[in-house]
Amino acid sequence: MRIGLTYDLREPYLAAGLTEEETAEFDRPETPAAISEALRGFGHETVTIGSLPALVDALARGERYDLVFNIAEGLRGTARESQVPALLDAYGIPYTFSGPLTLALALHKGYAKRIVRDAGLPTAPFFVVADCELPAPDLLDYPLFVKPAAEGSGMGIGPGSRVDDRASLKERIQALRTRFRSPLLVEHYLPGREFTVGILGSASCARVLGILEIDAKAPGDRAAYGFLAKEEYDTRIDYRPVPVDHEPFVAELALAVHRLLECDDASRVDIRLDGQGRPLFLEINPLAGLHPIRSDLVILASAQGWSYPTLIGAILESALSRTVGHASSRS
Repeated sequence: MRIGLTYDLREPYLAAGLTEEETAEFDRPETPAAISEALRGFGHETVTIGSLPALVDALARGERYDLVFNIAEGLRGTARESQVPALLDAYGIPYTFSGPLTLALALHKGYAKRIVRDAGLPTAPFFVVADCELPAPDLLDYPLFVKPAAEGSGMGIGPGSRVDDRASLKERIQALRTRFRSPLLVEHYLPGREFTVGILGSASCARVLGILEIDAKAPGDRAAYGFLAKEEYDTRIDYRPVPVDHEPFVAELALAVHRLLECDDASRVDIRLDGQGRPLFLEINPLAGLHPIRSDLVILASAQGWSYPTLIGAILESALSRTVGHASSRS
């Protein structure tokens, strides 16, 4: 098969003046290189395409692919992760991971939580702030947690994300509105343990790959698993594999959210316990990072004894089974 790779690299955006945090969602060069190597190991031809503008140029030149392995995050708008899949849909080219609707809903944490809540699945009480006006003072009880509603990779999250009174809430909202153009999510703060759950497959074929507990070493990181903690994970975070049968309700909730939002091929679901030890949905990443060393889904798969090519092969197998109809990723 001829497989194209779509992705966004950090370096061009850093060179254009974006900050380290603003490029947190984008990939390092070793990620598409590792994916390409794994795919070639299965006998496929790979074509490195790059970001959305490069894909537009390639399609305009008449380039076509049997399938696109898509990890492009996009640059602008709250539906930016949907742009590459939408273009590929228009050209009838199959791709890995979820479609435009799922990616747009999942990126906006407020919309995702509304759907999860309305389906009867547990998530913390929340509201979305579209501007700098504060909500009614009795809408939620303190402490609260404030973060951008449509950013990933811990952007805008740090020790100051937890607020304990109305003055702190106002200050945090104003600070984040200055830095980010997206709306903000304000939710009841959850003091319990935090987990990330890897899911593989689509619809009824989806299954739990494994669970990692996010165990921060510093009190500030325990309150907020944010951008700096993710960047410096090797010194600030311990990832502890948790057997699925030790936290069955965590696994069940993650799988239910993956299926509810109609995620395809793989996702990573973040869950945190409340003060009574009950698991509540935080957010879902249906375009989870695939850096061969640093990314949570890869760390999680490794903890289950999976090699990197095995993980890539499983994602590809899922995509082929629902799109191209091939019996094997190695064909």
